[in-house]
Amino acid sequence: MIKVTIDNILIEVDEGTTILNAARKIGGKVVPPAMCYYSKLKGSGGKCRTCLVKVSHSSTKDPRPMPKLVASCSTPVQDGMVVENLTSPEVIDARKGIVEFLLLNHPLDCPVCDQAGECDLQDLSFGFGMEETATEEQRREFPMTDIGDKIKLHMNRCILCYRCVYVADQLTDQRLHGILYRGDVSEIGTFIQNAITNDFSGNVIDVCPVGALTDKTFRFKSRVWFLKPMNVHRECSKCSGKVTAWMFGNEIYRITGRKDQYGELEEYICNECRFEKKALTDWVIEGPRHIKRQSVISANHYERMKMQSIIKPIEGLMESQE
Repeated sequence: MIKVTIDNILIEVDEGTTILNAARKIGGKVVPPAMCYYSKLKGSGGKCRTCLVKVSHSSTKDPRPMPKLVASCSTPVQDGMVVENLTSPEVIDARKGIVEFLLLNHPLDCPVCDQAGECDLQDLSFGFGMEETATEEQRREFPMTDIGDKIKLHMNRCILCYRCVYVADQLTDQRLHGILYRGDVSEIGTFIQNAITNDFSGNVIDVCPVGALTDKTFRFKSRVWFLKPMNVHRECSKCSGKVTAWMFGNEIYRITGRKDQYGELEEYICNECRFEKKALTDWVIEGPRHIKRQSVISANHYERMKMQSIIKPIEGLMESQE
């Protein structure tokens, strides 16, 4: 085991653990934000730079500080390492600059974006964003694109985190989209607008940290904070069938994969569960989904509601349908 100190908190972790994952073992505000790193996707990380931290003490053998801020998602810990995250003014200033950089081309369309309320970039800009930007250049613009009959691509909002590309590479048999061109004209796209039609393509929606990839079956139907996220499951031959159903009253508005406290999917789900099963009779309801209390989705405090007040109307509706 290796001992590492992060924001004055000592923890023991396995050799080869990255600084970010060591911080996640501590939890709370000690954890650096991450827009591109995804623990279940091999090769992810190192793109957005929001997880930069300061290593003020490299190791017991080499006590010298690292000369520059390092990406915590790809830097392994060393025995005796001392890391500064929120305790370093240098890290805070750098993170503000990174947020400004991510927002250079990102449109200010949160009021009409389906991702509003569960957007990692929204949370990041609230915590580290600046009131004014130093740039005056116009934002780049791309036309909206359909990459299949269920997925809408808003390239204007994309921050090129590569998560959706890694999902397609590692989860499906054939990848039809990727990064096109270079530099400030780089974009996510498909060659000659091929449709993404594989059985697990909908997972690119769940891994996207911004509103660049959205569910066409849910677009503009409701705000997420008006819905009740419920744990439900069904027998499925393609995936585990364990999902989150976002409900308004007795109606299911959308289906998503279940996410952990860091916004990462616990399990990938198939398109049949995600897009085609929207009736209550398709699912077995387990109970309300726990949402972190700082999220806007928790504003209605749905967890305080008694389970019977949720389940009974649903059971009555299902009996009437039978």
